[in-house]
Amino acid sequence: MTQARHPERLRAFIGALAELIDGNPREGDLLHRGGKLLAQLVSHDDWLPEAFSQPDPERYQQYLLHVDSRQRFSVVSFVWGPGQRTPIHDHRVWGLIGMLRGAEHSQGFARHPNGSLAPEGSPIQLVPGQVEAVSPRIGDIHQVRNAFDDQVSISIHVYGANIGAVRRAVYQPDGSEKLFISGYSNAVLPNIWDLSKESQAL
Repeated sequence: MTQARHPERLRAFIGALAELIDGNPREGDLLHRGGKLLAQLVSHDDWLPEAFSQPDPERYQQYLLHVDSRQRFSVVSFVWGPGQRTPIHDHRVWGLIGMLRGAEHSQGFARHPNGSLAPEGSPIQLVPGQVEAVSPRIGDIHQVRNAFDDQVSISIHVYGANIGAVRRAVYQPDGSEKLFISGYSNAVLPNIWDLSKESQAL
């Protein structure tokens, strides 16, 4: 298991993203510049606390790492057990997905005139250091799965809201939807500002 030797990386990312959002950029600029910040974060696999990298044999886990005090964005670690996948779903806010460990496949969907959904293009495979963007403007309906049937994968997701409290939808192939609020797998947030463990490791 990779140890969290450099928790300051997450703190630096959160500070830089908050500063970017403070400038009220257009969405395209936000996704581009925010994507670069996230790519820098996930290019190092030495900062995620072990407690927020634990898989569950039944379903993928969504651990909240940080939520902005004004609910402008949230940062979540998605931990995929072997072979686990999401249903087809949306987000209804902008999002960035960065691959930290392992790999995942993301399949986008488009709506036909009759309302049904069909895969749009080939699945995108994310490997460590790579980032994908979603939003209602550029494409927001997809299905994600662990690329491996024999190992855990972890991706870091950033959303333009407190995503665990957003009312959004899962979809059937015929286009019918069911609203849901995802919540989070953890009830207690990590204290990323606590320097005590970091100083002990120096």
